[in-house]
Amino acid sequence: MARQEEEGADVSTHVGVAERLRRGYVFAHDCPSRDVLSHITSRWAVLVLVALMAGTHRFSALRRKVSGVSEKMLAQTLQTLEADGFVDRVAYPVVPPKVEYRLTPMGDAVAARLEGLADWVEIHIGDIVAHRTGHDQATRIAAPLTAAAETVQAADAL
Repeated sequence: MARQEEEGADVSTHVGVAERLRRGYVFAHDCPSRDVLSHITSRWAVLVLVALMAGTHRFSALRRKVSGVSEKMLAQTLQTLEADGFVDRVAYPVVPPKVEYRLTPMGDAVAARLEGLADWVEIHIGDIVAHRTGHDQATRIAAPLTAAAETVQAADAL
């Protein structure tokens, strides 16, 4: 490390192999933290995790709360979140079957962060939609101009 400091290297970005294995390195293409990041930031996972912050839910209650999610997508999302350790699934041996879902401590931690992101999006949705609308209009105007310019260039090349 001292040699790197002498050469002017940024020591704060140097992470040892053992630390990377323990912590993960999301920018590396083969890091498993990328998969987890993908799992927790999917549209349905964000909504499910934030919904479960209110407490334990049965499957049907979650499906009602997360409007628009199909039964299949909700089941897949819950299975993935359970496999990653963010959600606990408790099945009771009764007829009809009763299954409940709740956040684990790790799920609580990630849900709190995602809630902040969801809140930010809701607060700024007006600005986002206005920007998107302006961008779409600019793209619609620019596309014919670009096509015309390409046609002129092709004609000039002949």
